[in-house]
Amino acid sequence: MFLDKAKIKVLSGKGGNGIVAWRREKYVDKGGPAGGNGGKGGDVYLVATEDLTTLMDFKFQSVFKAQNGENGYIKTQHGKCGKDCHIKVPVGTIVKDFETGKIIADLNQPDKTVMVAKGGRGGRGNACFATAQKRAPQFCEPGENGIERTLELELKLIADVGLLGMPNAGKSTFISAVSSAKPKIADYPFTTLVPHLGVVKKDNGDAYVIADIPGLIEGASDGIGLGHEFLRHVERCRFLVHIVDLTLDNPVQNYLLINQELKKHSEQLANVYQIIALNKIDSVNEEIRAKYYNEFKKYSDDVFLISAATHENLDEFMHFISKKVDEIPKPLINVEVEEDDGAFDNDDSAYSIYKLDKRTYAVEGGKIFRLANVTDGTNTEQLYRFENILKSMGVFDALKASGIQEGDIVKIGHLEFEYWF
Repeated sequence: MFLDKAKIKVLSGKGGNGIVAWRREKYVDKGGPAGGNGGKGGDVYLVATEDLTTLMDFKFQSVFKAQNGENGYIKTQHGKCGKDCHIKVPVGTIVKDFETGKIIADLNQPDKTVMVAKGGRGGRGNACFATAQKRAPQFCEPGENGIERTLELELKLIADVGLLGMPNAGKSTFISAVSSAKPKIADYPFTTLVPHLGVVKKDNGDAYVIADIPGLIEGASDGIGLGHEFLRHVERCRFLVHIVDLTLDNPVQNYLLINQELKKHSEQLANVYQIIALNKIDSVNEEIRAKYYNEFKKYSDDVFLISAATHENLDEFMHFISKKVDEIPKPLINVEVEEDDGAFDNDDSAYSIYKLDKRTYAVEGGKIFRLANVTDGTNTEQLYRFENILKSMGVFDALKASGIQEGDIVKIGHLEFEYWF
């Protein structure tokens, strides 16, 4: 099975919390604060590799998570940073944000890497807040949350030569004859249901890649048949080999029909250089060969008569293709990649206020919950700092707007207190 589209969920690691701790050493007078910082959460990266040719792996695993950072330790020891998560994808993968539809990366070269989710920053321990005026801070910071997002992966195979043709034109027979690829071959249309790649060795020892694309029919660019799903795979080829079946009633009409579908799909694709290979000459007489050879010369200077089944004229034809691979550079496909703010947006300062009963209000939000988590309800200094943060975030104004009255109860995480103006 070939898979050229996939949806995955990525989660970067949460930053570790800082801690409140103190030096308690025998010969250190008034040791002071010694709470260490939390470790940074792991990032999530996508890495292009030539080891993969499909997105099949994502059919079995679609959720990827980086490691969380550790909390800080005593004696100003920092928590360990979380391990990054590196996700391997085939070369030619385009990455989109599923929610916005933005293209955020085009991984068109081996080892090309893009960060798709940045890990949360580790929180600071109380040692970081010590000053000449405040020598014994009783508070610390929580770590930032990681980023959770859904990505859409779309694979565009990167081959040197793309094979085009009507169903059953002999593309699979051709690629199996010139390479070690073993596609399914049968005497009925749409034998090829997925693209196949074949590696062809040149005389000098180098190699190039041929892509066998499922047969196209009229309306392929509109989704009819199989071609619509796979037209994207020929966009990055140096050139195309158009295989025409000479045993059909109207080979010229079939050739023009497929080129019309290419134009509908993409003007750029329609202008890609093509070599015409008139196939199955072993099944027609000399008169038909000459007739169609002269007719196709009107559309291209490079027309070849071949038989993929009997290998007739195949060596000469492959020598010509190898020469064209050296002459024609790979096309520069400009994929508009947009700035990816989603990879770095760890801001979860949004919050919500709910009325639990007549006199009780609850405040919920990622940042507020994490701040409450590292606040000791019995420590006056920590409570003052928490109150100042709530003021700066506009929580008290929002509570007023919600109709809170003096003496009502406010719950934030494990903290519960009475509200007074």
